[in-house]
Amino acid sequence: MAEGLTIGIDVGGTNLRFGVFRGNDFLNSTRSEVDLREKCGQAPDPESAATLVITLLTEGIADLRRHHPSIARVGIAFPGFVNDDGILLQSPNIPQLIQLDLQTAVRTACQLPVLVENDANAAGYGEFWEERQEQPELQNLLYVGLGTGVGGGWIQQSRPWRGDHGSAMEIGHIIVVPGGRRCGCGNQGCLEQYASARGVQSSYVELTGTAPDTAVIAQMASAGHAEAVSTFQTAGACLGQALAHILKVSDVGIVRVGGGMSAAWDSFAPAMLQRLDADLIPALRGNVEVKRGNDDDLAGMRGAALLADQAFLHD
Repeated sequence: MAEGLTIGIDVGGTNLRFGVFRGNDFLNSTRSEVDLREKCGQAPDPESAATLVITLLTEGIADLRRHHPSIARVGIAFPGFVNDDGILLQSPNIPQLIQLDLQTAVRTACQLPVLVENDANAAGYGEFWEERQEQPELQNLLYVGLGTGVGGGWIQQSRPWRGDHGSAMEIGHIIVVPGGRRCGCGNQGCLEQYASARGVQSSYVELTGTAPDTAVIAQMASAGHAEAVSTFQTAGACLGQALAHILKVSDVGIVRVGGGMSAAWDSFAPAMLQRLDADLIPALRGNVEVKRGNDDDLAGMRGAALLADQAFLHD
């Protein structure tokens, strides 16, 4: 296969981002504002929801190919449980999508090699690549993505760890408030219901009865608005609690937090770090570096593109 260029696609809760890469080098990107949860929820049946998603992806790919004829492969970062064959087993935030062979469908539609990866795994790999420029010997990294939902990626021995069923590191579904808010996965009290953008908004609604956009709540928190400050403290404490449990199992020394809500780092990080330190075992205290991600805007696209390169470049 000729080397060519690679498209990396980052599918978010409210937008789709398509980036073009030559190896590690980012060339340009396009963005489509679309709420997939809402659009798929309006579809009359699961087949129509699947068709909608596949159409949006293939149209975005076709648009970039018109400007970059040498595109040779595609990597897609998608929210949900993705197995080794690129089948989307389930997407808790887009419940209409079940057992969707996304990899085959997009490959057939655009006639290019396609790799589908969980969005947090892809973003984690993008962050791992950034960190490795400064630490060439780095092998392991834990990534937390805070956006419409909460995702987790574990880069283990330089590769994303999916687990046996494509469900590894679904940290957004760790229960932090037993009997708490109902989650799209079917359980109650999941981390995603407290530490995501929607979770922050839900906490603010409970305190005030109003539902401004999460970005507005973040601005109010920065200005010292008491209820807004409290919502981000709740998000941070829940995240710190979940991270402590994850690190007791994984013993990873570097954690990076990305996603759109990481922009409010100063509002939730103090509570997160305080709870993390309190809940960690003594052997890990002081031995874990937790920071905001380096490459938030590009991490998902870059990680998806790099993983597609590894899968197909030398076939």
